[in-house]
Amino acid sequence: MAKTIREINEKIKKGKAVVVTAEEIIDIVKKKGVNKAAKDVDVVTCGTFGPMCSSSAYINVGHTRPKIKLGGGKVTINDVPAYAGLAAVDLIIGATAIPDDDPRNKVFPGEFKYGGAHVIESLAAGKDVKLIATAYGTDCYPGKKIETFINIKDLNEAVLFNPRNSYQNYNVAVNAHKDKPIYTYMGTLRPNIGNANYCSAGQLSPLLKDPNYKTIGIGTKIFLGGGVGYVAWWGTQHNPQVTRKKNNIPQAPAGTIAVIGDLKQMSSKWLVGVSMLGYGVSLNVGIGVPIPILDEQICAAAAVKDEEIFAQIVDYSRDYPEGNKGSLGEVNYAQLRSGKITIKGKQVPTGSLSSYSKAVEIANTLKQWIKKGDFLLTEPVAKLPDNKSGYSFKPLPLRPIV
Repeated sequence: MAKTIREINEKIKKGKAVVVTAEEIIDIVKKKGVNKAAKDVDVVTCGTFGPMCSSSAYINVGHTRPKIKLGGGKVTINDVPAYAGLAAVDLIIGATAIPDDDPRNKVFPGEFKYGGAHVIESLAAGKDVKLIATAYGTDCYPGKKIETFINIKDLNEAVLFNPRNSYQNYNVAVNAHKDKPIYTYMGTLRPNIGNANYCSAGQLSPLLKDPNYKTIGIGTKIFLGGGVGYVAWWGTQHNPQVTRKKNNIPQAPAGTIAVIGDLKQMSSKWLVGVSMLGYGVSLNVGIGVPIPILDEQICAAAAVKDEEIFAQIVDYSRDYPEGNKGSLGEVNYAQLRSGKITIKGKQVPTGSLSSYSKAVEIANTLKQWIKKGDFLLTEPVAKLPDNKSGYSFKPLPLRPIV
């Protein structure tokens, strides 16, 4: 049995496609078996919503009178530095950027109340944001300063571009060696393994439901920030070579995707700035990915459940910051979602930075879009590097400058 994306799209157009969420396919396969489920189901929708630091927006603010060349100058949006080194009026605002006058961790732990992620949220919400820019002036761009409010509806282009999103599995973070709390991008970790934080939607997470990237590739159309986006490339730190279980699910952080979409279509409900105590600013991003059920193998992978997905417990007080390899053990996502796990004979409460309920909502929203015929699937133009490609993420070799 084999289907094509073109055949599935024809069924979508006719309103006859069978679309289920990544939760629902688990029970369908359990009741019907993989072969029958693969024949009956056309699309499985996945979702994830959590902090994704490697996110940004690029905008074109349009030319002023007189014209001004922002490249080479200094630009802030709501006092957050934006990168202007592209052209005259093209800017990039990164999610983790913070104002120059933010105290950072001088008073530890810093609060990081506002940053680039909050600017992106404000733009998506249709709010006015303050643009201040200075430039050095040229014959063709004589302007040297502008101060104005801008709004997304007035911008020529506003594009969300995130170089690394939707990690395929991730660490469970603990503090094993410090006698005081530590503050990380995985949240606050209490001393002596007082808690364990994780960040994945598990059985709803897109790359965990297509572990070998058979359907998710460059050009895949997705739900992004409440609008429509695309997989633009494999994400930074993409590492398909990590150890995998027999079901091909990575046991550690593995694949990632770079995504792009029209920010003007998006919603501040699905793009939310986050202040992480003692660490910095991040952006909660909502992503939903449709998996076309082309054959039994893809169906079986899409039906993997939390009990079959394992993550490594990593010490963020010593091993992670020092770059040491090692694990304090592994746990599955059913255990993590139960609210407590056992580490070294000790029961430890768990907490998730990723919202499972939001992931369910995204998967259901994408399901409805497809069932209504408002969202057709795309054929990837190229595959993501898989675990047979030899592609892997390597640490930076330090070469002293003499």
